[in-house]
Amino acid sequence: MTKLDPRISEIIERVTTREGLELVHAEITGGRNPLLRVFIDKPGGVTLDDCTLVSERLSLTLDVEDPIPYQYTLEVASPGLDRGLYKESDYERFAGLPCHVKMSEAISGQRNFHGMLLGLDRTNEVSAIIEEPDGKRHLLSLAKIAKANVEIEP
Repeated sequence: MTKLDPRISEIIERVTTREGLELVHAEITGGRNPLLRVFIDKPGGVTLDDCTLVSERLSLTLDVEDPIPYQYTLEVASPGLDRGLYKESDYERFAGLPCHVKMSEAISGQRNFHGMLLGLDRTNEVSAIIEEPDGKRHLLSLAKIAKANVEIEP
């Protein structure tokens, strides 16, 4: 996964906001066949029409402004039920839901944490508060989270 150029992020944010939608996350993945993935949302969820509209508007804007100097595929989608947690506001918004967090560095030999997302702690560094099923709580620095998402219970 490649970090997005700030110009590309600004264009995506501008287009999604203009359409009354929230930009959840955007990323470029892939090597020889790059994929620009854009996840959007709105209260009540996004529809196929929302994704189509943003895809068309974003494709046109990216073609005109041309911030990506190579061929890529654009994909616009809903974040899904197991949506990723990317921003501080995500950790607050989805507090009370089960989640999975993978750390970039092990904490006491553990990199994967499953449990209830309780929110954020801003005491020292911004950290997610996770409570495992056995009641053990962890403060996980957002800066060291490699990937996090809510989990749908079976």
